Amino acid sequence: MTEEYTASKPIYMQIADKVIYRIVRKDLLPGDKLPSVREMAIQSGVNPNTIQRTYSELERMEIVETRRGQGTFVTEERNTLNVLNEKVQYEVIEGFVKTMKDLGITKEEMIRGIEKYFSEEEGMM
Repeated sequence: MTEEYTASKPIYMQIADKVIYRIVRKDLLPGDKLPSVREMAIQSGVNPNTIQRTYSELERMEIVETRRGQGTFVTEERNTLNVLNEKVQYEVIEGFVKTMKDLGITKEEMIRGIEKYFSEEEGMM
């Protein structure tokens, strides 16, 4: 089960982003163990060195911690995870707003569109 990667961003960062999204979605909880470098390399279809670089970057960002002889774990530092969650939300919103502005949509039109979207979504439940 290999992943598809884009050329616009280094593969190790694309994998880091996927781990970050899993943490924000709460698929990975504080203290959860990540797959070993070898396991993650097989799952991702990349060289183990790429996963080692991914884990090193996530550790540098203080999102994970490596415990010698035990593996790599999601940080249990709640403040770090809250900041990470807010950062991901902001980036998604920023991308949405930029795309809408590129289309010539005003702030008011965006807000109306979002409200309409949610009211229609609630009607389907």
